[in-house]
Amino acid sequence: MTPHRIQDVLTFPQFVQVHDETAIATELWAGWNTDVLVLAPLALCGILYATGVCRMWRRAGAGSGVRRGDAAAFAAGWLTLLMALVAPLDALGAELFSAHMVQHEIMMLAAAPLLAISRPIPAWLWGLPKGLRPWAGRLGRNRLLSAPWAASTRPLNAWSIHAAALWVWHIPFLFEAALADAVLHILQHLTFLLSAFIFWWAMIDPRRGASHRLSGVLYIFTTAVHTSILGALLTFSTTCWYPAYASTTATWGLTAIEDQQLGGLIMWVPGGVAFMIVALLSMARFLGDGDSSHHETLPLARRN
Repeated sequence: MTPHRIQDVLTFPQFVQVHDETAIATELWAGWNTDVLVLAPLALCGILYATGVCRMWRRAGAGSGVRRGDAAAFAAGWLTLLMALVAPLDALGAELFSAHMVQHEIMMLAAAPLLAISRPIPAWLWGLPKGLRPWAGRLGRNRLLSAPWAASTRPLNAWSIHAAALWVWHIPFLFEAALADAVLHILQHLTFLLSAFIFWWAMIDPRRGASHRLSGVLYIFTTAVHTSILGALLTFSTTCWYPAYASTTATWGLTAIEDQQLGGLIMWVPGGVAFMIVALLSMARFLGDGDSSHHETLPLARRN
């Protein structure tokens, strides 16, 4: 793809020249996802969280148990997930690989970290009916569940799970199989979301010390590298990885290979930059913590 062509395909009017604008708006607005397998889990998670927070705050005061910032992070993550999976972007992703890539990036780089920051599990437990809470607590402490969770949220394991999910699902025959089967498509999205949630949960775990934050910088940086490599492979490839899009991209003024290259650019540039920004912020926090610890020890040093 030449630089001039990249500029062309990134210019929105290029797309709307192919379609009547009113027809496009009507088609996309009608493309909301009404699949109960998507709507029901989203609704359940949102209702449980809101119910749990209300119960905790009513019992101990606003901000107790769940901080206001955590509640805001969950709400933002939940709404972002709604935008990715239910809004017409989902329907557009069936016609354009590049739109599908935007959908995945929103899930993994916006919704997942916001949900991980919110640490939603206590609120979900409090959202359950009173009789189910002790049972759910015991279930969560059962080694058959707690041991795999503890193992998967170790930084190296979380990094590996996220990387494997990303690369495996972009294998052409698996990606196309997900496009052809609704249940498999939901499984693909669930894999992306859960693996990203585990990754961000491990990277921002507040219980771990400065050495963990330093290793987190490395894992986030290397994630930026390998996702950028995948994006670059998609961008510079002269072979169409996903022929299923060949019959739909022309409607939007693109060939299948141009749509693929645009999707690769989306993963490579905005996705890679987002990871790099988080890595730099994490490094700045690590250095700031180190300076704070140093200043705290100075009075002791003088007294000695």
